[in-house]
Amino acid sequence: MPSSTATTTTDVVELILRDHRRMEELFRAMRNVQADRAGALQEFASLLVAHATAEESEVYPALRRYKNVDNEDVEHSVHEHQEGNEALLALLEVEDTGSEEWDEKLEELVTAVNHHADEEERTLINDARENVSAERRAELGEAFAKARARQLAADCGSVENVRRLVTSSSH
Repeated sequence: MPSSTATTTTDVVELILRDHRRMEELFRAMRNVQADRAGALQEFASLLVAHATAEESEVYPALRRYKNVDNEDVEHSVHEHQEGNEALLALLEVEDTGSEEWDEKLEELVTAVNHHADEEERTLINDARENVSAERRAELGEAFAKARARQLAADCGSVENVRRLVTSSSH
């Protein structure tokens, strides 16, 4: 792909991968005691919630319709989003970003999110790349980007919203 289109792609696969890479960058900032850990966490919280919500509302339902995309992988990803939200909430509730508790909760979040991203990239993302046409991936990417932007505009990463998500999913 030419570099000129890299910033304007609407391919859902590329958009999801780009978010995963940004999350890794934010993890590095959150691990760095010299960095603005609270600021990095706030950006991360919003990105994680917006990303997962957009995947669940726009991408996963569409992928379920492809015979070569495994439904169990989709269900598993939804479950892992819930685990990610729980780990995120635990970190958001730690007040001192310099504490040992912060470091412990951060590592739990890193483990949950990296496990999910890695698994999703090996299963759903590869399935989508192989089985979904470029045109359809572009349509899904536009829907994903719009849903993600709506979430970001609604301050989806606030501790109150994350707490609500965790509470509503643990019925």
